Amino acid sequence: MSDVYAGLSTGYATRRRPDPRIAERIETALGAARTVVNVGAGAGSYEPADRRVLAVDPSTSMLAQRPAGAAPAVRATAEAVPVRDDGADAALAVLTVHHWSDAGAGLAELRRIAPRQVVLTWDPGVMARFWLVEEYLPDIVAAESELATLDEVVAGLRAPGGSVTVETVPVPADCTDGFLCAYWNRPESYLDPARRTAISAFARIPAAAVHDAVGRLSDDLATGRWDARHGHLRSLASVDPGYRLVTATRDGAGTGHG
Repeated sequence: MSDVYAGLSTGYATRRRPDPRIAERIETALGAARTVVNVGAGAGSYEPADRRVLAVDPSTSMLAQRPAGAAPAVRATAEAVPVRDDGADAALAVLTVHHWSDAGAGLAELRRIAPRQVVLTWDPGVMARFWLVEEYLPDIVAAESELATLDEVVAGLRAPGGSVTVETVPVPADCTDGFLCAYWNRPESYLDPARRTAISAFARIPAAAVHDAVGRLSDDLATGRWDARHGHLRSLASVDPGYRLVTATRDGAGTGHG
């Protein structure tokens, strides 16, 4: 299994630190589950500390960044999780579905291994209106056009007799997790190549497009044009750039049994 994530994983452990407010939403969504399989676990962000967790990820470079004392991990893909049917109370997938080679197969695996599934993803239609994407990097929309949409994630988790809920996840002004929209009120952060390295969306578009976008953003910040358009964002507590928490259960599911 080649490590196709090696170029995307630099600095994840330090720059993709879990935000406690997002972590709380994920903890609530896991409900009474006592055993959790974290699919696409990477460096271990958002893994609950008070439950039995098995981490699954195909990338050796990502798994190598897991801290000492982290949950046990196995190297495997989302499309072939090495866990028996209903082997856990809940399956967790945090900002990872877009990395899967076959999202439908991976979502089916989540349903197979646990009666409860919790997936943090985003709505592409909402995110396309985020200022960084709309004004500087519209290439992201085209580059991600083939990724699973929110509707496809919901459909992939829906089971006969089960339920699916979709919750908006606002991003706080001081978000500690450096994903694509984390710096919505701190635009200077996007000028830092180390921060961009920990954001997979930048790796999906040509380097020349990124260079041009960063140059224009730098100039707009220096001249005050960015603040003239978006300076009001600096005083907000949170915004909704499109992140969504999807929780699904099969009929009669929802309580821990592990």
